[in-house]
Amino acid sequence: MHPVINTDDCIGCGVCVDECPMEILELNDDGVCAVADADSCIGCGACMESCPNGAITDIADD
Repeated sequence: MHPVINTDDCIGCGVCVDECPMEILELNDDGVCAVADADSCIGCGACMESCPNGAITDIADD
């Protein structure tokens, strides 16, 4: 599982990074959210719910 992030909509605020209980997200060098550890995602949706810009659109089940 992993969040699906629309990098065009991400504003790099870091709210999703702070809200993820598994700490799988990070801000990359471009200042946008990226999945750092997809294997640890539990699919809770906290990142998706917390994103103020709606940049996280789904939790993909690999």
